[in-house]
Amino acid sequence: MMLTILTVIIFLLTYIVIMTEKIDRALAAGIGGVAMLIVGIYDVNKAFVTYIDWNTIALLFAMMIIVIITSQTGVFEYVAIIMAKAVGGRPIPLLIVISTLTAIGSAFLANVTMVLLLVPIILTIVRMLDIPAIPYLISIIIASNIGGTATLIGDPPNIMIGQAVEHLSFNAFLIHLSPIVLIIFAVVLLYLIIIYWPKLQVDHIDRKKLASVKASNYLKLTAALPKSIIVLALTIAGFILNPILHIDLTSISLAGALLLLLLTHDENNPEGILKQVEWGTLFFFIGLFMLIGGLEEVGIIDELARGVVLYTEGDLPKTSMLILWMTGILSGFVDNIPFVAAMIPVILEFKDYGMTNLDPLWWSLALGACLGGNGTLLGASSNLVVAGLAAKEKEHIRFSEFLKVGFPIVIISLIISSIYVYLRYLLNFTG
Repeated sequence: MMLTILTVIIFLLTYIVIMTEKIDRALAAGIGGVAMLIVGIYDVNKAFVTYIDWNTIALLFAMMIIVIITSQTGVFEYVAIIMAKAVGGRPIPLLIVISTLTAIGSAFLANVTMVLLLVPIILTIVRMLDIPAIPYLISIIIASNIGGTATLIGDPPNIMIGQAVEHLSFNAFLIHLSPIVLIIFAVVLLYLIIIYWPKLQVDHIDRKKLASVKASNYLKLTAALPKSIIVLALTIAGFILNPILHIDLTSISLAGALLLLLLTHDENNPEGILKQVEWGTLFFFIGLFMLIGGLEEVGIIDELARGVVLYTEGDLPKTSMLILWMTGILSGFVDNIPFVAAMIPVILEFKDYGMTNLDPLWWSLALGACLGGNGTLLGASSNLVVAGLAAKEKEHIRFSEFLKVGFPIVIISLIISSIYVYLRYLLNFTG
């Protein structure tokens, strides 16, 4: 009993520190994870062998390397400038183009990576055109979370779910989530256009500055450019062909990362590339896995699963909707990564209570976690990254300003998701 109380105290204190951001979240998660070891909830061997999901860590690490090397070629900036020039710098078409580029990029490059690449570009463009930056920054956040929902590698919660459930492949995420993501993105984009239309009707647009910018200047025409594009394309193709190749996603991504490091080692010092990896994010995940391991070890996960089944009486539609809305609302106020880390073992436990088809629950969890991240500035890592980058350039996104736009979008997204999940997965389970 004492161990259970200690585990809950460590977990809650760590979670509160992560939420309040009083100290670095990777450090907080690491301290919480090590505290589990110190008080004897489990030993270090069990932490490394049983609880830390090294597949997820390795997949994230490999994709970071591929994107770091590719981004140094300037190809992403090139695409963004080309698209801005294609719409002649007109504010509303520019909003549509940047949001669409963010959504598509977030599906295949991870949403945090995409916003890191696009925010400096959009800030440069809006200053050239002398138009407000905030509508574009908020739209980038919204689009990144929606786009990241569509694939297994788009958002960390999806990576975690995909690694926890063997049959939920890259293609499974594409087939099951991309249709609803397309619908939600179209509706949300229309909503963003309506609310930002008055702010983006400006008389003077300095198109001459934009016209004078040569997109080709951003490209570094070295041997690394074609190599990076080819390896990135091959890695994504490997994810898509996973059912035919029978090679797991982690192995494909690691092979892609190592191949690209090898092919570009004359231009990019591997040690320099490794220094640019987001080690804080990786250690944050390791700490989280250790924290959740503590909950599993003392049986709290079992009790949570039993409680949900008891409340929903084991009814699949009711359970699915509860997970979708609970995850969607809570993910707006707390970081969705630790929440999903806690929910995965809970859903896995449902098998012990007679639920044979858990797929609707996994899709509900993925949709709720990724889309719910749009609720507030604290809802997802990409939100905080954009806010931080913008603040450095003296473009402050106020919490209340984002809430007014983001929270209604979450409600709209969850309503559309509920209809989709019900019609596609739950209709045959009612009655």
